[in-house]
Amino acid sequence: MIWPSLYITICSFKNRVRVRVRRLREPRYLLGAIVGGAYLYFSFFTRNRGARLSAARRAARGVPAIPPALAALVAAGPALAALALLAATVLIWIVPGTSGLLEFSEAEVQFLFPAPVTRRQLLIHRMLRSQLGLLFASVVFGIVTPSVAGFTRLRISIAMWLLLTIAKVYYAGVTLARSRLASAQTRARRVAWTPVAVLLAALAIVAAALMPVLSAPVSSTVEYLTRVSDLASRGAPSIVLWPFVTVVRPLFAAWPQPYLNAAAMSALVLAATTVWVLLSDRAFEDAAHGAVERRGSEPGPKRANYRVRAGGWSLATAGRLEAAFAWKAAMQTMRVVDPRSVARVVALLVAVTAISQSLGRGNGFAATVGLFAIVATGVALFFAPQIVRVDMRQDLQHLELMKTWPVAPSAVVRGELIWPGAMITLIAWVMLAIALIMSGTVFAAQAWGTRASNAAAIGIVAPALIFAQLTIHNGVALLFPAWVPAGGQRPRGLDAMGQRMIMLGGTWLLTALMLIPGAVGGGLVWFAARPLVGAAAVVPGALVAAVIIAIEVLLATEALGPVYERLDILAVERAE
Repeated sequence: MIWPSLYITICSFKNRVRVRVRRLREPRYLLGAIVGGAYLYFSFFTRNRGARLSAARRAARGVPAIPPALAALVAAGPALAALALLAATVLIWIVPGTSGLLEFSEAEVQFLFPAPVTRRQLLIHRMLRSQLGLLFASVVFGIVTPSVAGFTRLRISIAMWLLLTIAKVYYAGVTLARSRLASAQTRARRVAWTPVAVLLAALAIVAAALMPVLSAPVSSTVEYLTRVSDLASRGAPSIVLWPFVTVVRPLFAAWPQPYLNAAAMSALVLAATTVWVLLSDRAFEDAAHGAVERRGSEPGPKRANYRVRAGGWSLATAGRLEAAFAWKAAMQTMRVVDPRSVARVVALLVAVTAISQSLGRGNGFAATVGLFAIVATGVALFFAPQIVRVDMRQDLQHLELMKTWPVAPSAVVRGELIWPGAMITLIAWVMLAIALIMSGTVFAAQAWGTRASNAAAIGIVAPALIFAQLTIHNGVALLFPAWVPAGGQRPRGLDAMGQRMIMLGGTWLLTALMLIPGAVGGGLVWFAARPLVGAAAVVPGALVAAVIIAIEVLLATEALGPVYERLDILAVERAE
């Protein structure tokens, strides 16, 4: 089965390249390819050339090539990466999902499932098929890594390929093991629960050793990194973290002997993980059967796996029409997202916040949690409206049905924005609350009143900022439907990446223009109120800015109503 799998993989790659080249005849893809290529060149190759010149100038002046803090970060890199991998491994078991290795194409279902091949051979086939994407991602990672020599990028690409392959195979093993956690067979259930017990024991050992390190006062970043690095090299934590450190060590090892030894040990971990997955081929039968059923019930492109469950929100028989669209999007989300997983994540956030708060100031763990919450708030405010697509960008694929509804066009546009805007706002508020609680460790120099006022201002502006971005994204989808993939489509390739960059840059520019009136009005109020109330003046300023932006959103949705009404069904690009 290996040689047929290689033949299928090579032919698929050739056909995929042919399709990518053929679609460059369309101006939008050609322009996207030009922008994507220019971005890669100026972002990485030009930057690397400037880095080499800067390194040469520093060497001529006798300045150390690497600052002490950066050198400590590189030395602690394996330990930090190992801890991150341990946390990710725990989340993989908690958060539900299915590995891409167990998702089969229509052709594979039709030709390989009836073929005289074993379950283990099908697993090997899927592992080989996944190598194209992993190799491409590894090469990209090597290209974007700042380096002087091309050979260094090659070594980093190989190390990254080992890491990504291990993660891919391990995730498949987790998916197979989770399917047998509730098996009726005692032996199968015991085998499936064994890695969970081992992982929980490892997490307990590392957490017990990590808490004293993080709670102790830290005088500098170098000292903090040194403590974390020592944790992974001594006692029981070093034994527990050995597989994770082994996986990431090739990324930090020097050439030649340390790198070759680290790569060999990482390959050994890959072999052990592969053997574990191949020994789970009995569970693969259930997963494969489920894949066949899903393909049979979903003849079109891949769709979300909806589960019928009580939503807890009954739609009223009377009221504003926008509520019907919000209800529809909310039911979609609730039937895709497992409430138990949401409860686990919320419990984890509460526990981490409580632990970090109990440790008090002056410890690295509380500062880390605070920085994470601040970054998560920024991501929710500026990137989540681009990522969450439970709005017009998803429903355009059902435009022929939506056109038959006796609903005012502007009400359709507004209704599509309500649920994603409310959901992202709630996430931003939760992260903002955690950031405010932990702000004493990150912004210790500022008074509590100043920090609370700034957080309240951000919380007031957050809904307006999020709805403004959603309005622009949905407006672009209505004005240029061919440029916005409908539904769950994610076109790949350099041309698609450039096309997304053009759209992202355009939407951010429109967002900035849309925020200018609110920023001016809020700034004037802040300037007038600052002599009277001091730092708290940002709150009325934020309130005025939010009101102005909300009025702009309302006017924009009214203007987009006729655009939706005139939109031709054939203008929407269907899934490939």
